[in-house]
Amino acid sequence: MKLLIDMGNSRLKWAVENQGQLAGGIAVNNGLLSAETLRQRWHALPPPSCIGIASVSAGPLLALVASMAAELWPDARIIQAKSQKQAFGVTNAYQQPEKLGVDRWLALIAAHRHYPAAACVVDCGTAITVDLLEANGEHRGGYISPGLALMKQALAQGTNALPLIDSHYPDQPAQSTEAAIHSGTLLAARGLIEHVLATRAAPSQLLLTGGDASIIAEHLNIPAVIDSDLVLRGLAIAVEGQA
Repeated sequence: MKLLIDMGNSRLKWAVENQGQLAGGIAVNNGLLSAETLRQRWHALPPPSCIGIASVSAGPLLALVASMAAELWPDARIIQAKSQKQAFGVTNAYQQPEKLGVDRWLALIAAHRHYPAAACVVDCGTAITVDLLEANGEHRGGYISPGLALMKQALAQGTNALPLIDSHYPDQPAQSTEAAIHSGTLLAARGLIEHVLATRAAPSQLLLTGGDASIIAEHLNIPAVIDSDLVLRGLAIAVEGQA
């Protein structure tokens, strides 16, 4: 059994992988992470043979997770995933491959393994990242924009009067400020994704992951596959290659 940990900008997701099957745990917001929280989540798990960690940044939270994993399972090997120039059939388009976010890299690996076709991989999280992948595993590069929550926060913090909202409204011209913010941020995300796909020379399947994937998918005019565990699936592949 392997323990897989995906540390994003806003929350920690984890799952156990056993004979190719993932069983996910409940995600924890980064602001709530503590030694006691992790101990409560993990103490009843069977000892893993290895622990895979994907973290978008180094810092105290990564150190906390690594130390708790070592405390609970001192015999388990800890593997921290890194973006590479080429691995698992995928070629990284970045001139400095290590600068590609590890979550994006792992999502590309999983897309190539589990959805073997040209793909547009969109992570709808704190940031919205869009990556283009050819059927042969060649990464064409990508785009980054603020996620829905960050767009709303920017409006609230950058103006004197606009509110920070967390409500849903119909997808139509708005008749209130709150509804206008909701619709405007969704259309910004939708416009980015649909424009990128429209510029592709050949058809690409659209893969969505991240916390806002289902919200954004509802407003797209293009069919999408939602795979909330795409990064964890990529981490499982990366760990498999090193275990």
